[in-house]
Amino acid sequence: MIQEIGTDRLDNSYSPDIAPSAGDTLFCFRDNDVLASDDMTAPFPRTGEVRHSGEPLYLFSIGSRRYFLTLDETATAPERYSYANVRQLRRCPDADKAELFAMFTAYHLYKWYSSGRFCGVCGAPTAHDTKERALRCTECGYIVYPRISPAVIVGVTNGDKLLLTRYAKGRGVAFDALVAGFTEIGETLEQTVEREVMEEVGLRVKNIRYYKSQPWGLSGTILAGFYCDVDGDDTITLDESELSAAVWTSRADIVGQPDDMSLTNEMMKNFRDGKV
Repeated sequence: MIQEIGTDRLDNSYSPDIAPSAGDTLFCFRDNDVLASDDMTAPFPRTGEVRHSGEPLYLFSIGSRRYFLTLDETATAPERYSYANVRQLRRCPDADKAELFAMFTAYHLYKWYSSGRFCGVCGAPTAHDTKERALRCTECGYIVYPRISPAVIVGVTNGDKLLLTRYAKGRGVAFDALVAGFTEIGETLEQTVEREVMEEVGLRVKNIRYYKSQPWGLSGTILAGFYCDVDGDDTITLDESELSAAVWTSRADIVGQPDDMSLTNEMMKNFRDGKV
């Protein structure tokens, strides 16, 4: 999965006083695009290569590599860099996984910083807290922490078959997936599993069992993977506003997604390979 980067570890300790050096990576985002090069072994610019206003924000480190963020959306860099869609970069076959994981996580923080420039209580500007990763209102003192939304990925089994889905047209995803959805107020994760499966495919489930979690910065979520068994009638009733297809698929017919980045893909392949 995207966060499995060998012996290196993400150190997200909040250290706002760390200043960048010329060899550090600087992320520059514009909405859903990031400044990147065609060389996916070292895809993102160094701090000394980028012209931007304001002080860059230290984000985190992975091993010996340090990563910063500029909120200046007019930032420029040498011609070998251009703005590319963050989701499209996931599909680059020669991408360094640690660099992609850093980009996913930086994108999550960029979206939070960008949307929190003003206080949601009184409307005054916010400022970066000096002790913890938070935005503090300069007038009323209201504190906002990074938003992380819980969501579930659900592998629904029916004997030797797994329920594979396709997102509705217009979602920009053209490969197999599993039932998924966000946790709502007052729900446990297990209740989210039951509700999402019923809403999307009209099935009751039982034997809900936790598998593994994954941070997914592209949607600002923490994903919790569960397997469960269909309970009773296995007739699918499709919610066409969410899905274009949902099919019971035998182990031998499961292909999986085109990369090894996602929890969804690992869960599908585990079932295919008889690990579940």
